[in-house]
Amino acid sequence: MSLRNRQLEKIMTTTISAFLSALGSEGPPADRAEDMALYGWLIGSWEMDTVHHLDDGTIQNWDGECHFGWVLEGRAIQDIWIRPRRPAPPTMYGTTLRIFDPGIGGWHIIWSDPLNQDYSRQIGRAEGKDIVQIGEDSRGLQARWRFTEITADSFHWIGEERAADSDPWRVTYEHFARRTAC
Repeated sequence: MSLRNRQLEKIMTTTISAFLSALGSEGPPADRAEDMALYGWLIGSWEMDTVHHLDDGTIQNWDGECHFGWVLEGRAIQDIWIRPRRPAPPTMYGTTLRIFDPGIGGWHIIWSDPLNQDYSRQIGRAEGKDIVQIGEDSRGLQARWRFTEITADSFHWIGEERAADSDPWRVTYEHFARRTAC
């Protein structure tokens, strides 16, 4: 490796380390800890089995992984969803930023998958034992994402869509996740 390439590699490593250090946090600030609990239980790493329900009724199955962490001085939770599990080439590689807003008593959810140019903005709240996020995706469809069957070490995530309020919700994706690390 040339001297120039070694210097560039060192700069990139230092920059990434500084960025990740500024982004990450050990936990929520004391004045937000109770509000952050709705999603705080997700912090850690998970493996998942994914089921994709296609319009024609067929089903595709994949494995995957997701990782959740405290960010922005603990005032937000960010995750990364990868399908299939690494080191296989990804078919989905996206991130969600979840920010609690005391003014609305809910969470602003911003999803971005640059690999597929898939984006969504939602509002998330507890509904009974579940967490429900409702908003719109980049195609203009209504999107509802639900965390159900929540335990300390597993959850079932259901993604649904519809074109209008009068239409029924249609399940498009399901993720069955199991914790691998805290």
